[in-house]
Amino acid sequence: MSLPSDDINSTEHWIGREGIRLCLWEKWATSYENKPIVVLAHGSASAGRESFDLQVLGKPSYSLMDFLATEGFDVFAPDIRGFGRSTRPEVHLTTQVASEDLNAVVDYITKLMGIERVNLLGWSWGTQYCGMFIMSHPEKVEKFVSYAQMHVDSPDIARRRPRIDIFRNYPYVSIPEAAWKPRFYSMTPEAVNDGDVVDAYTRAASSVEPQTPTGPQLDMVTIMPMVHPKLIPVPTMIIHGEYDDVADLDGLFLFFRQLPNPYKRYVVVPDGGHMLHLQKGHRLFQHEVAGFFRAPSHTASLSES
Repeated sequence: MSLPSDDINSTEHWIGREGIRLCLWEKWATSYENKPIVVLAHGSASAGRESFDLQVLGKPSYSLMDFLATEGFDVFAPDIRGFGRSTRPEVHLTTQVASEDLNAVVDYITKLMGIERVNLLGWSWGTQYCGMFIMSHPEKVEKFVSYAQMHVDSPDIARRRPRIDIFRNYPYVSIPEAAWKPRFYSMTPEAVNDGDVVDAYTRAASSVEPQTPTGPQLDMVTIMPMVHPKLIPVPTMIIHGEYDDVADLDGLFLFFRQLPNPYKRYVVVPDGGHMLHLQKGHRLFQHEVAGFFRAPSHTASLSES
């Protein structure tokens, strides 16, 4: 059962790391204590709050953070450096540095909440720096949801390769407001999208991302694969929309098969593409994610063995 939005609380945290300030957005419902923790890692375009806490007038179901909060989770969405409200260094952002920012975020949360592990969801490029973080610190993660994970042969990755010189020469590029919309369409039928949601996301993303880092794009076209499945020992779910032009069964099933933890799931959700959590299939996506995180951890992580 969903709670009224008035029962959802929020606060902003700031984390210092090597002269960088990282913004961390948190939401929870009713009481604050003894809730399982979920950290949501954004992709290569928009920051955490705009990605996962989109507020659409008259259509409250599109905020993944609000949904998870009403399901009993304490939910955090960081802005990696270069994104959103966090510091924007003048140099290229690398996926390795993003994974280290995520490590700082997780350390801050575990200390704040007095816990040892968090549940982690990474979207798109977020699957890459989440994966790198897990390979280095599996003991800090309870479960991992890899949402819209790219692979070396993803059609979208192929379309980025001709722009490699731009990625190398400019640490940031400006994205006009109208250019935020095509990500909803790509291989996705028109009926899967809601124009109000597309417009709300476009306004939110363009307002907080006057410039977007190119370093993630450079890494995706030059050093894939960045994540090695055999080094991801925690329970993992791979999930994506049926129309995603980044994630697909042919490209990801071998990765899935090599994941060593016996508790793993592969889920394809209808009525969605790369922006599944903001498309027609978002409710099923939300329930799959919450169900995986809520399931008892009776199957121990191989990192403990």
